[in-house]
Amino acid sequence: MSGKRSPARRPTMKDIAQRAGVSESAVSFALNDRPGVSEVTRARVRRVAEQLGWRPSTAARQLSGEGTATVGFVLARPAHTLGVDSFFLQLVSGIQEALAERHLGLLFQVVDDIDDECAVYRRWWAEHRVDGVLMVDPRTDDPRPALLEELGLPAVVIGGAPEASHTRLSTLWADDAGAMAAVVDELHTLGHRRILHIAGLPGLAHTQRRVRSLRAEAERCGLDEVRSVTTDYSDAQGAAVTREVLSRPAAPTALIYDNDVMAVAGIAAAAGLGYTVPGDVSVVAWEDSALCRMVRPRLSALSRDSVAFGRTAAKELVSLLDGAPARTVRVPLPQLIVRESTGTARA
Repeated sequence: MSGKRSPARRPTMKDIAQRAGVSESAVSFALNDRPGVSEVTRARVRRVAEQLGWRPSTAARQLSGEGTATVGFVLARPAHTLGVDSFFLQLVSGIQEALAERHLGLLFQVVDDIDDECAVYRRWWAEHRVDGVLMVDPRTDDPRPALLEELGLPAVVIGGAPEASHTRLSTLWADDAGAMAAVVDELHTLGHRRILHIAGLPGLAHTQRRVRSLRAEAERCGLDEVRSVTTDYSDAQGAAVTREVLSRPAAPTALIYDNDVMAVAGIAAAAGLGYTVPGDVSVVAWEDSALCRMVRPRLSALSRDSVAFGRTAAKELVSLLDGAPARTVRVPLPQLIVRESTGTARA
């Protein structure tokens, strides 16, 4: 016995008819607001449909069993941080490229939190809205993979852990620990001993991997004044944390930011306090972008092909929809591009 549950079955009009004690045609009349049934029967049918969690199919193709030809993508992030985050724009561009090759649509929704995201999955499943989903930002103690398995929705977990094992979920993972180790090694070589990691959202699995890697590398190098501070990824919080830590007597000599926007805001905040980059403080951004190359001094950054990342994720989901088994795929390690924002630590 494997112990795995079979995917939940969507309630049908036949289920409603049996529960309500009426014919399937009466259910159809009642749910489609057509004449032919009494108001009492109509109310009973709708009440039973609600109890069973039935939703109408919004895709005509589902009637012929061909699927919806649509893939779902839900993002549970603060809305105010998305307009300036280049990573997700490039990720979605890559996803769309791969889906377009198979004439598949992308249904995208932004929500406030994980509970809302789970509710969207349940609604999409009940309404036959999508054939599969792309899940991002895995959390610690994340309820989404188990829910998607229960619903039987094929999915690709973008940024998941390599040890994750699911029947219907593939995992696409990047070596955050290895990338952080490369950054710390570069800064240590430049003589930096006080390093601050200005991280993203605290509950994200990749944030935790980066934090753990930073601690491990600090211990390996014998560095005592190395730590992480979490934020919401916004330029406002990136700048606020920068001002706060650089105002201390023993300020850090190197700052690692979890995205390009916070790094650029950090450079501006440092300048406002009279600091020079990299003379007084070195700066590294996690995601390379045009912004990193346009700002002065140009930002040292971890570079990866985010468009290719999205393309790979979409192709893995298409493979699942074609009947291929779930698997774990590793994307190339981000490379540290050294530019003008990093230099030898000040005495």
